[in-house]
Amino acid sequence: MARVGIGVDMLEIARMERALKRHPSFAARVFTDDERAYCDSTARPAEHYAARFAAREAVVKALGTGFSEGIGMRDVSVGRDVRGRPVAILLGRAAEVAREQGIDEVVLSLSRTHEVAVANAVAMTDDVRPHADEGPDPKKEFQASFKEAKSIIDELERLQDGIMDTLGDDGPAEPREDELPLEGSMGE
Repeated sequence: MARVGIGVDMLEIARMERALKRHPSFAARVFTDDERAYCDSTARPAEHYAARFAAREAVVKALGTGFSEGIGMRDVSVGRDVRGRPVAILLGRAAEVAREQGIDEVVLSLSRTHEVAVANAVAMTDDVRPHADEGPDPKKEFQASFKEAKSIIDELERLQDGIMDTLGDDGPAEPREDELPLEGSMGE
């Protein structure tokens, strides 16, 4: 069954900053070791923690469950691919729910200002996800280019016939003086 789920969440960064200060164990309870290492290595850790927290919320919304059906905060985390882009990592019950729904990918986008972190998640089944191998068919592209070139040539021939008809049976008029070749040109 084709399915696309969309989830969006936002979190005030100041709120995350307060939670991290008031409850020193908060980060360890909610975020993975890799997430904490990444966030703590940045100039503004609270911004990155807030984005990852919002990502968890967005992902479970995209799954259509929220934090229910046994899904816990550590069942969703945020990693980074080889290009540094955020990727949703589903573990435990979140991974089970995704499998049950046929979801094989959750695309994630994170953004933030100095005040707010925003996460967008799109959960997709394989039959709705675009595939890299579904690119343009080179043979069809060549055929289309050929048809376009042929139509241009046909149009030029039509225009040329129209010009010849305008000139009549006398053929082209004698060239004007300003159109005559200069003496000594053209190999003379």
